[in-house]
Amino acid sequence: MSDHVDGNALAGDLREIFAVDLTVATGQCAGCGYRGSVATLRVYQNAPGLVARCPHCEEVVLRLVRAPGRAWLDLRGTVSLEIPLSS
Repeated sequence: MSDHVDGNALAGDLREIFAVDLTVATGQCAGCGYRGSVATLRVYQNAPGLVARCPHCEEVVLRLVRAPGRAWLDLRGTVSLEIPLSS
């Protein structure tokens, strides 16, 4: 018997998480450890997508690229993202 299931088991939980306003989420920068809301990031729009940098150390925390019918979200520069959920 297997001790795991496939990624489809995440569908319900992820749908709930990404249905909220992520700008109020608290992120932690992988570069310097700064913790702050996503709204405090410095966002640069003069690129093929959006690049968000830490307001403390200027490391890239998040990248978002959109195309018709899809989006790519890169959170490599984020250690964690604390997302408030409604009860």
